Amino acid sequence: MKNLLRRKENIYFIGIEGAGTSALALMYKNMGYNVSGSDNGDRFYRKALVKNDIEVFEKYDSENIPKKVKNIVYSTSIKEDNPEYKKAKKDNLEMKSYPEALADIFNEKMGIAVCGTHGKTTTTAMLSQALKDLDLDPSAIVGSRVIEWKANSLTGKGEYFVIEADEYQNKLRHYNPWSVILTSVDYDHPDFYNTFDEYKKAFSDFVEKVPKHGQLFYCNDNRDVVDVAEKAKCRKYSYGFSNESDYVVKIKENKLLQRFEVFYQEESLGDFEIKFPGRHNALNATAVIAFCHEFGLETDLVRDALASFKGTARRFERVGERKGAVLIDDYAHHPEEIKVTLEAVKEIFPSKNIITVFHPHSFSRTEALIEDFSHSFGDTSKLIVLDIYGSARESSGRVTSKDLVDLVNKYSPRKAEHIPSIKEAIEFLESSIGENDVIVSMGAGDVWQVTHKLAK
Repeated sequence: MKNLLRRKENIYFIGIEGAGTSALALMYKNMGYNVSGSDNGDRFYRKALVKNDIEVFEKYDSENIPKKVKNIVYSTSIKEDNPEYKKAKKDNLEMKSYPEALADIFNEKMGIAVCGTHGKTTTTAMLSQALKDLDLDPSAIVGSRVIEWKANSLTGKGEYFVIEADEYQNKLRHYNPWSVILTSVDYDHPDFYNTFDEYKKAFSDFVEKVPKHGQLFYCNDNRDVVDVAEKAKCRKYSYGFSNESDYVVKIKENKLLQRFEVFYQEESLGDFEIKFPGRHNALNATAVIAFCHEFGLETDLVRDALASFKGTARRFERVGERKGAVLIDDYAHHPEEIKVTLEAVKEIFPSKNIITVFHPHSFSRTEALIEDFSHSFGDTSKLIVLDIYGSARESSGRVTSKDLVDLVNKYSPRKAEHIPSIKEAIEFLESSIGENDVIVSMGAGDVWQVTHKLAK
């Protein structure tokens, strides 16, 4: 499937409803390909696919693959016993994994990769929207639906291609970036990386690939990020709250509308506003400001772009209300992400009763980080923990949600409760919430249904 840009052939996706695969499918469709695919997932991205006339089969079946299709893109979550995967192999169709197919396009452009344990989605979307508002017509792949686009990809004619570069399964090894933004490095994906050193090495190897004429923008507040950045041979620019950073951010107001000032080498670039709370989002925006400033893009236009940016789905998304209770949905599924998100909720709603519905994502992550998870919910009044979401990665493990509940309650008695299913959690909340409550659905699985269904 090399040089797909010049080979207008039909493309079929096995596992088309993933964050990345759905975005790439939409990009191919906008480039003029006939695209179809299948998935048995939670349908979070199906609406955008169907709206763009992409046929989606709801279960895997070898008969789904159109006879005229020669090119197959498959999600990295697909196993070799998948009937469509087996059929494509048997018929000698040209097959590429999602990161391999994405790399075919990305590596031919001026590729900007946003990577890190946290903040990838928001930073990628912010930067892509800013470049779009500045009439640079970028292409982009984002790991969530961007509100302005009503989708998670852009297919532009400009030279820039911004991607959210996922480190899981070391997808980073496929990409040859021109520039990189590195937001954070905290141990994750223990089902793939046995140690933190292995995890860090994936990022170190990645930034080392940035050419000397390229750039690395990295968060100076994280020691492990600084360690990784030392491996890069290109021009480097740091950002953060630390006064030692090239770009220093100082928060002035942290509400639903957040205001902060950015300094470049002690010279103020002025105040900026974004529609999202939390110190982490100020850092994400500062990474974008630093990138645009280094490339001579007009600061006032960047300021306007950030102020008008509406955000992405599942990133501090205010879903609505139920019985006066505020409903918020967030993708946080790592201890550090949970902490900063709940800190922001507490700061905005200091007098409210915060109820968090958490969906642990993967047995291996829950087991490896269970002690860290148990200390992540200090800013929530009540914690409901659903059964662990194994997704396509794992069907079982050596730890349960009850183990996490017991550990939380060991430090904060009666704070946590195990409610196995989304349906049961909704029923529990419907009968107990009121105007003094804030409900936060949190996790990488389909926990978003809790707040969305309550809102209806």
